[in-house]
Amino acid sequence: MNRQQRLRPACAGIAAIEFALILPLLLLLALPIVDLARAIQANMILINISREGANIASRSAQLDSVSSQNVMNALAATTPPLDMSKQGMVYITKVMGHLQAGVVRNVILEQYRWTGNPGYAPASTVWTCASWANDGSCSGIPANPDNAGTANTMTGLLADGDVVYAVEAFYNFNTMYAGLNLGFGKLPAIGPNLYSKTIF
Repeated sequence: MNRQQRLRPACAGIAAIEFALILPLLLLLALPIVDLARAIQANMILINISREGANIASRSAQLDSVSSQNVMNALAATTPPLDMSKQGMVYITKVMGHLQAGVVRNVILEQYRWTGNPGYAPASTVWTCASWANDGSCSGIPANPDNAGTANTMTGLLADGDVVYAVEAFYNFNTMYAGLNLGFGKLPAIGPNLYSKTIF
């Protein structure tokens, strides 16, 4: 047996040891990328359901508590792998530009909250309802637009009489590896509340 034949098995053993030593580092670098990919996927799903919800709401002849729940149930059914029934929320808000004392205010005409997940209910960023009915409708909105609440968004964008629908989708995203210490610092948390809003 010559010298070159004797060195080949030793080199193969060294490569296996090097791979065994570097594998944990490679896994620690790959796992946060999995979390980031999951967060991007969840955010894309929320964007899609808020867009589709705003499109459906704006085309509906009359949106009431029953039809809004039907729309939100249909939207939530299209979200796998997300579990909207445990970690998601959807709001539909009808906003109108209303001229009052020479200034156009964006007043709230209607707001609906999805009843499919009563345990997770982050506040709407468009307007916060003070009293929710069991059917998911906001029961504290005055019939007279002069007394209605003002939308927190879209200030100055609506003319008198313009009506838009804002659909918001929330998801309580749980990162698998948030806070993992890699020796040079902890991994940042993504979320927990992912959010998308579409106005149509």
